[in-house]
Amino acid sequence: MIDAAAPILSVEHLKKSFGDHEVLKDISFSVSQGDVVSIIGSSGSGKSTLLRCVNFLEEPTAGEIRFHGKNAETEWPKAEYHAKVGMVFQSFNLFNNMSVLKNCMSGQLRVLHRNPKEAEEKALFFLEKVGMSPYRDARPAQLSGGQKQRVAIARALAMDPEVLLFDEPTSALDPEMVGEVLGVMRGLAQSGLTMLVVTHEMAFARDVSKRVIFMDSGVIAEDNTPEEIFTSPKQQRTRAFLSRILEK
Repeated sequence: MIDAAAPILSVEHLKKSFGDHEVLKDISFSVSQGDVVSIIGSSGSGKSTLLRCVNFLEEPTAGEIRFHGKNAETEWPKAEYHAKVGMVFQSFNLFNNMSVLKNCMSGQLRVLHRNPKEAEEKALFFLEKVGMSPYRDARPAQLSGGQKQRVAIARALAMDPEVLLFDEPTSALDPEMVGEVLGVMRGLAQSGLTMLVVTHEMAFARDVSKRVIFMDSGVIAEDNTPEEIFTSPKQQRTRAFLSRILEK
């Protein structure tokens, strides 16, 4: 029986080193169902590495990721965990030899073992949701960056995830395409999807998040509501980061 009041995802004393370089130093936090948590911080602070550890694209050096209270590494089948905790990458990661529709069906067929008709219906539903159903037969090479990212989001949603991780989803986009992807993400947040978002988009972090985590040098320096983080941060390094980034 799943406890609805318990955190859906928790990170406990997570550490990650590459050789002698410790990138994550004793990271702990939890995410409740329906939370939108934005992770901000300078390049090199460990944000993307944290997300990659949560999804086991990088193996943590120490600590635990727990999903619905169970150890994600040892108590969840890998494919099931990856379906339930989906990920959207900054570089889209679409299959260039497949159409938009086939990209959104592939994981459903391979991992969830849905039948092709159900997988196609699910794919088309989410392509419609992100405004990409007219491009169902296009290949990724025929799409703009913003369109590719919207397809990548539809592909992740078609797996029916309980949590969706976003790793700087707008950083590879031209400025005029950022808005269309952020618009889709705002809609997902309003729908109640649990989201963990590494982002440089401060307006999104401030306006859409329930919580903002500020990372610095591999640690969580501050974890609070957007209002507290953006109007009265408690840490000097949070203030320094925000004054630097908001002046741009």
